[in-house]
Amino acid sequence: MKKQLYKFIFFKLMGWKIVGNIDPNIKKCILMVMPHTSAHDFYLGIFTRGITGIEMNYVGKKELFRFPFGWYFKYMGGEPLDRTGGMNKVDSIADIFDRKEVFRLAVAPEGTRKNVKEIKTGFYFIALKAHVPIIPIAFDFGKKEVRLGQPVIPTSNLEKDLNNLKNHFYGVKGKIPQNGYFFE
Repeated sequence: MKKQLYKFIFFKLMGWKIVGNIDPNIKKCILMVMPHTSAHDFYLGIFTRGITGIEMNYVGKKELFRFPFGWYFKYMGGEPLDRTGGMNKVDSIADIFDRKEVFRLAVAPEGTRKNVKEIKTGFYFIALKAHVPIIPIAFDFGKKEVRLGQPVIPTSNLEKDLNNLKNHFYGVKGKIPQNGYFFE
């Protein structure tokens, strides 16, 4: 019932479409979501997750997962990030991948909804450490498309792999285009 409601709102009322798919057999991956220019990106992700039926996750500081809202953040795919014991963020998140049977981590490499000159590369090093593919996902407000890309296995050649991933985002326009990362 919820899936049908999501489809009606997303496809019929909003006029969006989903192009491509994510192989449900890929149980662990990094979902590289760009451009991230507006709070509207959040509900696009919720609709995409609900329509595709693919579990998608995120991490947040562990304090978010306390009473009274902790249950909701978990229900929405959240996983508390515990960095006690001197672990850095990459190691902490790679540890989550080790513990979970299914974990598809959605990450916005821009790190903000404002214009940036460089994307953050932590997602790449998490994928390397956790031995998981990176799947590029574009929120294209120009064409009203959520484009689900093909998995890219990181090779330890950051520049080459980022150039390969960036191909998925050429011509994509965020909700506020001037705030999006511009690919050269």
